Amino acid sequence: MSIPATVRKAALGAKPTLRLRRAAITLTPAAVSKIRQLTPASESENSGKLLKIGVKTKGCSGLQYALDYTNAKQKFDEAVTQDGVTVLIDSKALLTILGSEMDYVEEPLASQFVFTNPNVKESCGCGQSFMV
Repeated sequence: MSIPATVRKAALGAKPTLRLRRAAITLTPAAVSKIRQLTPASESENSGKLLKIGVKTKGCSGLQYALDYTNAKQKFDEAVTQDGVTVLIDSKALLTILGSEMDYVEEPLASQFVFTNPNVKESCGCGQSFMV
């Protein structure tokens, strides 16, 4: 019976190689700036609050992004830190959001966070809900 090479390396004390991991979500400079405004790090009433990104069953296509404040990271939440700003991703929404880009757009009639998600297979006409 032969021993697989990976088992042999582990038995001989070979050190595992570290691989760089991509962030679950990337933030544009506009999104970083707006999140910094929404979650100040100073000693005020909003101090210590983090922005948490999740997904809820809602809308005509099935899923909709949900942004909430939270005081602490839950056990399985993913923390993404970029340019000094930290956002949390709900553990239940992680696979749905993986690889997305979050942007902040200001238009004459509306200002909002916009997500560019490569996992979306279908979205509704208004762009508020999606399906993966």
